[in-house]
Amino acid sequence: MSSLRARAVSGIPELHAGDDLAALIVAATGPEQPSDDQVVAIAHTAVSKVEGAIRMLAEVQPSEQALQLAAAAADAGVDHATDACAIQVALDESSEVLRAERGVLICRTRHGFVCANAGVDASNTGREGSLVLLPRDPDASARRIRARIGDLTGATPAVLISDSFGRAWRHGQLDVCIGLAGMQPLDDWRGRTDASGMLLRATWLAVADAAAAAADLARAKDSREPVVLIDGLQRFVCDGDGPGAAALLRPTDEDLFR
Repeated sequence: MSSLRARAVSGIPELHAGDDLAALIVAATGPEQPSDDQVVAIAHTAVSKVEGAIRMLAEVQPSEQALQLAAAAADAGVDHATDACAIQVALDESSEVLRAERGVLICRTRHGFVCANAGVDASNTGREGSLVLLPRDPDASARRIRARIGDLTGATPAVLISDSFGRAWRHGQLDVCIGLAGMQPLDDWRGRTDASGMLLRATWLAVADAAAAAADLARAKDSREPVVLIDGLQRFVCDGDGPGAAALLRPTDEDLFR
C-alpha cells in the first residue's frame, strides 16, 4: 500500500426512515460506482436515520436520575447537555454509566462501546427537537448495505459505519469504526518483526478505526456528505463479511481503568 485516497460523495439527500441508503449511494456515485477493492465509509447518522433510530424529545419522560443529573450539571454552571430529556435518552441507550460529570455521561452502550452520552447525537438530525441514536446492530447494518450494493452493482466493497468518539487524555474527537463488513478490522503484527528485526509483542493496528478517521477528514460536519469512498485499503478488504467492528472491542476483564 503506497497511497490512500478518500473522496466524499455529494448528492445524497436528507434521509428518512425506510430510505434505501445503498441505492442512494450508488445513484450519487454515478459512473464511479463502488468497486470490490474500495471501502464505503458511512457516518452512522445516515444509517440511523434510514433505520428510524430517532427519539423525539417531546416524547421522553425523564426519570428521577435524569432530573438529578441535569440539575447537577446546571449547578456546576454547564451551559450544554443539561436537558433532562436528552440525558434520559442517553441513559436508555446505556448498559452502564461509568462516569457523570460536568454535563457529560461516559457510558457503556448495549453494543459495548464506551463513549460520551451513549453515542446519542444532537447534530445533523434533520428534525428539530430530535436526537439520533446509534444503529441497533451496526455490524448487521453494514452487512445489509454491502449486500444491497452488491445486488445493485455486482460489486461488494467493504462497508464501514463510523461515529465520532473522544479519547481519554486528549482533546478533540475523531471517527472510529462501529460497524463493518467486508474488511479486516485489525492488522496483527504480534510475533512478527519490524524493519530492524526486533520481535513485535504489542503491535496490533486498528486499521478500521484509522480508515474511519481518514474518511472523516474528507468531509465537513456541515457538508451533508455522510458517505466517503476510500481507495488504497484493498489488502484489508476481504471476500466475506469478516468479523465486523465487534472485534475491535476490548473485553471488560481487560479494562485496566475499571
